[in-house]
Amino acid sequence: MVKSSMSRMLAGNGLFYPIIGFASFIAFLYLSFGDLWVNYSKEVNLSFVERNGTQFFVDGKVFYINGWNSYWLMDHAADYNTRPRIRTMLQAGAKMGLTVCRTWAFNDAGYNALQISPGKFDEKVFRALDHVIAEARRNGIRLLLSLVNNLQAYGGKTQYVKWAWEEGVALSSSNDSFFYDPSIRRYFKSYVKTVLTRRNIYTGIEYRDDPTIFAWELINEPRCMTDPSGDTLQDWIEEMSTFVKSIDRKHLLTVGLEGFYGPKSPKKTTANPEIWAADLGSDFVRNSILSTVDFASVHVYPDHWFHHKNFEEMLKFAAKWMLSHIEDGDKELKKPVLFTEFGLSNDNDDFEPAQRDRFLKMVLDVLYKSAKRNKSGAGSFFWQFLVEKMERFNDEYGVVPWESPSTYRLITEQSCRLAKVQGLHSTQSENVKNFCASRRN
Repeated sequence: MVKSSMSRMLAGNGLFYPIIGFASFIAFLYLSFGDLWVNYSKEVNLSFVERNGTQFFVDGKVFYINGWNSYWLMDHAADYNTRPRIRTMLQAGAKMGLTVCRTWAFNDAGYNALQISPGKFDEKVFRALDHVIAEARRNGIRLLLSLVNNLQAYGGKTQYVKWAWEEGVALSSSNDSFFYDPSIRRYFKSYVKTVLTRRNIYTGIEYRDDPTIFAWELINEPRCMTDPSGDTLQDWIEEMSTFVKSIDRKHLLTVGLEGFYGPKSPKKTTANPEIWAADLGSDFVRNSILSTVDFASVHVYPDHWFHHKNFEEMLKFAAKWMLSHIEDGDKELKKPVLFTEFGLSNDNDDFEPAQRDRFLKMVLDVLYKSAKRNKSGAGSFFWQFLVEKMERFNDEYGVVPWESPSTYRLITEQSCRLAKVQGLHSTQSENVKNFCASRRN
């Protein structure tokens, strides 16, 4: 009633529409530039992560990673209705003692695309990525940023091939031409250079100079099945890793491999999940041993790779799979090995909630034992963490950690166990310091 009377009074004086217009203008300014007024001065001081042999170091102190995947951060930061999810997720990660989040620094064409077409970017989405990095810095979380997808989700190599085809410069319509077509290689290099040299509008720091970024990942889960010898993918990795290092010598770099052994590997039949894994065009040791690659990456999805094994058999394989790659890191690569994705689907026929915790505990135990023995197993990243009301983004592997007390406890306990090996880093929250201290008493 009061509101209605006020509206009539303003309208009667000819003021109603100008005020509404002014209010709309202020709202537009906030939505367009509001984050520029957010105080990012409270961020934690971070140093670059470095590598020495098979271990990571920060400020001369060994650094083991208890991390997670939230691929969706940039996408949700681009929408002001969902942007608060970024802070919620990063604050929760910090509270759990997690130190690195792996997320996408790409979205090629489609909704909320960062790269609309080759070399053309949406500034709104770039500011969303700026926000993710600034918010991570504020919460003491580092980021592992992936630069393109082998899969079609968020564009990926398929979109690059489509662009080249539409412009009449493509050599082939095959998705794998992403790896060998000169025009597409130029597209990708241009993209990489633009991202690495981007100056964050909130922090004023170029990405290549920002220690909030733990490392770059060339491509998520690369496969080149049209050349099972692996030569095509190897040439691409050599060229692109060298190119990244020519722009950014401060950050670490990994390929983004799943960890399969290629046709010339002595482990192709003893360690691979099945015979098909040797014919995907990738090879864990060969791809990772390059001097321009700082550490190796592995994924662990036994329920995705096998269709006729029960849970106990898959658990046994996963442990063997991890130990095989840690052995490679120690003996062949002389580099750290990160398990950058691992998870268990709740769509499995025999799935029980307790199985996911058993699988999680196995992975974390392997990494803890590796850390205690100074081996190359340097950390793991759970796939994936979500916040509330994100069911549409769940791929049957997702977990809202604070809604699963047993999962939350296992992950936080891993932060405490690693702290016993390396000591708590200054970026880890007071909550975890207190939590770990209480467990020692």
